[in-house]
Amino acid sequence: MDINEILQSVKDGSLSVEDAAGKIKYLPFEDLKYAVVDYHRQLRVGCPEVIYCAGKSPEHFRGILESMKKNGAKNILATRADETMYEIAKSVCNDAVYHKDARIITVQGEPARKNKGIILVASGGTSDIPVCEEAAVTADFLGNVVERLYDVGVAGLHRILSRLDMIKNANVIIVVAGMEGALASVVGGLTDKPVIAVPTSVGYGANFGGLSSLLSMLNSCASGVGVVNIDNGFGAGYLANNINKLGG
Repeated sequence: MDINEILQSVKDGSLSVEDAAGKIKYLPFEDLKYAVVDYHRQLRVGCPEVIYCAGKSPEHFRGILESMKKNGAKNILATRADETMYEIAKSVCNDAVYHKDARIITVQGEPARKNKGIILVASGGTSDIPVCEEAAVTADFLGNVVERLYDVGVAGLHRILSRLDMIKNANVIIVVAGMEGALASVVGGLTDKPVIAVPTSVGYGANFGGLSSLLSMLNSCASGVGVVNIDNGFGAGYLANNINKLGG
């Protein structure tokens, strides 16, 4: 059933307005053969289709952008993007912005709904900042107030303990750490707010590309700590938004 059939069904009384609204939530999409672009994701889940750039050809990236723009997408988020992808984005959407540390391209044609509460992004070290920025830019794009607290790892506990005010004021805390990933447990023991732990691939050989920090975070003795995948700053920022918007 396409949009015209749905509208006709409402007119002839065979479909209620409520049922029609439910069906419209799952329409429409465009099949580009190499990609199926979902235009109603914003309506269904509160965030528009996100373009994951890694592994995509420049031609496919351009085609997806052009499709989204043609179909009225105002806000676009593209992750794991490089300078080449940004140049393509600028040629399609002149208001595109490249966040270099985060490796994210944003197009913000209309303001996002502002959520109450602060999302705090904390890092163990400066080497974790690219993943932190992916989380922070994502959360900001989705309409949240974001604060940053970087380089406060467990090698110097006085650093995180001196910023307890920021931890106390946050509604959701994203903790990004590599090496042994202990910072998530420390923060989890200092707050009654949800903590989203992000293990990173930062570390020496026995870090196993982030596996050591992932396992440490999964085995945290601090309650209220959830864990996303290695280097998944986007996933952490998205989840933090979903938690934060529950506060109205």
